[in-house]
Amino acid sequence: MKRRRVLASALSLVALPLRFDGALAAKKVEHDDAVIQVESYLNSIKTLSARFLQVDSDGNVTNGRFYLRRPGRLRFEYDDPSPLLIVADGIWLILHDRELGQVSRYPLFETPLGALVDEPVNLREKVEVVRVEQALGVLRIMVVDRANPDDGWIDITFTEPPLILRQWKVRDAQGGTIELSLTDIRVNQKLDPNLFFFEDPPAFKE
Repeated sequence: MKRRRVLASALSLVALPLRFDGALAAKKVEHDDAVIQVESYLNSIKTLSARFLQVDSDGNVTNGRFYLRRPGRLRFEYDDPSPLLIVADGIWLILHDRELGQVSRYPLFETPLGALVDEPVNLREKVEVVRVEQALGVLRIMVVDRANPDDGWIDITFTEPPLILRQWKVRDAQGGTIELSLTDIRVNQKLDPNLFFFEDPPAFKE
């Protein structure tokens, strides 16, 4: 049962439609300086690796290693005993449940994570920034899909100075939240390209 909840959390994080509190959509936020600062920082990142801690609204906690290479590459390696692996290869976001041998694919740039690995990152073009909070060395921005503002929101947290990505939070279609925090962050170091390659398990090959 716990494994199923962790799988549901992973799906919510990367792929599922999101519910959005419509009251936020009406708030037109003008904080161009902060948004430009975030865009500049994200565009300066060519690679990033970190430990992650994922917590869902039921209190389930999972850990693992996160890798990012722009454009379009991501990898979430969940620690044992979780059987999950998530890989973005530039086109697809792939979720592999190694215990069940199941593979699911989602168009990367139609998922919440696509905005983080776009080239270039242009939040003002791709999403609507509906909230910016900046105080005591913390910068938080909340964004919604510009084309479908009622579909959901993502809340991204940075520490500053210097600006460092620390956390993001997603609300899923059932109203639950998935929060992922980063530690041991390493930026612009060489990463093995094979981290972002996924080969279907034998059962999926013809």
